[in-house]
Amino acid sequence: MDNDGCVTKGARSNAWLLAGNYFLLCVGSLSSSLLSRFYFVHGGGSRWVSTLVQSAGFPLLLVPVYFCSSPVSGNRPFCSFGSRLLCLALGLGLLLGLNNLLFSCAVSYLSVSTSSLLLASQLAFTLLLSVVLVRHPVTFFNLNSVVLLTVSSVLLALNSSHDCPPGVDRRHFFLGLAAALGAAALFAVYLPVMQLVYRGLSGGYRAVVEVQVVMEAAATALAVAGMAADGGGADGGKWWWPREERWDLGAAAYWAVVATTVLAWQMCFMGTAGMVFLTSSVNGGICMTALLAVNVVGGVAAFGDEFSGGKAVAMALCLWGFGSYLYGEWKMKAGAEAEAPPAVVEEKLKPMQTVETSGDGDSNDGNV
Repeated sequence: MDNDGCVTKGARSNAWLLAGNYFLLCVGSLSSSLLSRFYFVHGGGSRWVSTLVQSAGFPLLLVPVYFCSSPVSGNRPFCSFGSRLLCLALGLGLLLGLNNLLFSCAVSYLSVSTSSLLLASQLAFTLLLSVVLVRHPVTFFNLNSVVLLTVSSVLLALNSSHDCPPGVDRRHFFLGLAAALGAAALFAVYLPVMQLVYRGLSGGYRAVVEVQVVMEAAATALAVAGMAADGGGADGGKWWWPREERWDLGAAAYWAVVATTVLAWQMCFMGTAGMVFLTSSVNGGICMTALLAVNVVGGVAAFGDEFSGGKAVAMALCLWGFGSYLYGEWKMKAGAEAEAPPAVVEEKLKPMQTVETSGDGDSNDGNV
């Protein structure tokens, strides 16, 4: 009876943690995209600064690392890091830094609505990689999703003559398209590799935060190195301040934008990491794709992005592809559960209960 109560309590705590991470992902995804575009709209010209702020807030994550206990390491942060895990985290951090740079290039040349629709193609890349790497079964529904998301991206490219932001020529517009698709492809690689790394962790959620700290530190080092090689990276101004004739809102507004963007990106990244750890990389990709549709609406509302007929059709295709994928996954899961023996289904439905029960059993033995 005590074990059942502890199982319920553990499941409830897990649900609250999942809800908290989804909240971070929702708020962080929308606000970080809008603030990144806001920086360029009002005169910010450094893509390296935009890249840096995406990961420079990693010291904020040291607060939960040092004040939250771990079931394995107690109060000793980073003690679970071996050389292999450290190398993996640093490599993932460099990949994250490159992805951040591509995103900065995309959002500097494209409107929020266009870049969000293109980034939604990461679900198609995720599906393709799942088929190649983990032998994910190919069905009509997920194949249909890949086709629809691809057609959506092509339609946006063909509609480019009517969607170039002010001051952006067609050459830079297509550079932005390529950067957005590159960021989507890299993110599709990043998510499943993150899941593989998290599977090997034994320190619980705090270990996830510790890995995130190392990854973002590596991404920050890449951005700082790129900024130094670019001579400051701010189009003739200091790295911490763009040229006065470009930034049009004053010093206080500049630093307010930088600070809130740093915070927003930390919320986005930690929400993503938590979703991957608590569920799966595919589920994290699904949530990101759903939120990108909200970003499209946010771009239209905040910056007055043109929402042409071509973009409306592209968004409809994106949502159709997203729905097709969800339906296909649901149907495949339902079919697998129907074919599996009842005992197997029961075991799949309660992996958390097994862990919690075993842990409580140990404590009960100690009490006896």
